[in-house]
Amino acid sequence: MDDKKIIFVAGATGAQGGSVNDALEGSDFALRALVRDPSSPSAQALAARGVELVNGDFDDADSLKRGVDGAYGVFSVQTPPSAQDSESEARMARKLVEAARNADVQVFVHTSVARAGDHEDFVGWAERRWWPAYWINKDLANTAVRESGLPHWVILKPGYMMDNLIAPKSYWMYPGLKPRAAIETAMDADRRLDFVAAADIGRFAAAAFANPLRFDRQEIDLAAESLTMAEVAAIVSQVTGRHVDVRHYTPEEAASIGNNPGLTESQQWANVEGYQVDVEKAKCRGIELERLADWARRMRSRFDID
Repeated sequence: MDDKKIIFVAGATGAQGGSVNDALEGSDFALRALVRDPSSPSAQALAARGVELVNGDFDDADSLKRGVDGAYGVFSVQTPPSAQDSESEARMARKLVEAARNADVQVFVHTSVARAGDHEDFVGWAERRWWPAYWINKDLANTAVRESGLPHWVILKPGYMMDNLIAPKSYWMYPGLKPRAAIETAMDADRRLDFVAAADIGRFAAAAFANPLRFDRQEIDLAAESLTMAEVAAIVSQVTGRHVDVRHYTPEEAASIGNNPGLTESQQWANVEGYQVDVEKAKCRGIELERLADWARRMRSRFDID
């Protein structure tokens, strides 16, 4: 990798890790990625772009050690816990932090979610609503970063990902888009979601690696704009040329059309809590955030609407 400083990207084949690869490609940094299967199409696509592949996973200490060996920076993102492994996200974050500390990594950029750490104040939290394991793991992962003792760290806390509107995520997040050209939601008509593009996470991470003092020890909420589902449907309709309806349902009605209960619960959470990102503050950090209309035009070919 010549004399370039190495950035180790965990989760490199996902939307957020991929955005870091995109933002740093052609820069003064060399990229190294943790991949489960180096022969997979997504991993091979990274290799074709000059990314060094490290075969392994977050629970494999040896692969993490190889990933951070000689690295200047680490980008950290983990998948949420599952019903079978309710502590996985926090555990994996701690292992990556430990590996980075042992390797004298200088800059650690971790991506979390807006409102992480606020969960005990959520309406309904005492009744065990809102998938407690998700929020507890996010908070514990962030705590591991804060207490890491690493020279420089930043925690990015995005709101709702625009990338949920395109395939393949849209098949689960918006199952009505494919067969019925409709956004079907248990969100109230007047509620707004704070939208951010994955690409902006990559841009913030790249800025933090290039100038470690710029966001040092900050926790940064990210969103470009707050939109109702009707506004989202109008933008998608205009960009794709396909009219997209928006239909608001009660939780019971959402269940009757086959929407996943977890999806419906997340939409109910948006009604009573939401990400609450200060959009104007997010815009004042010197990095232009992509609006949904611009993002949708860039991603036009990846919408799957019937």
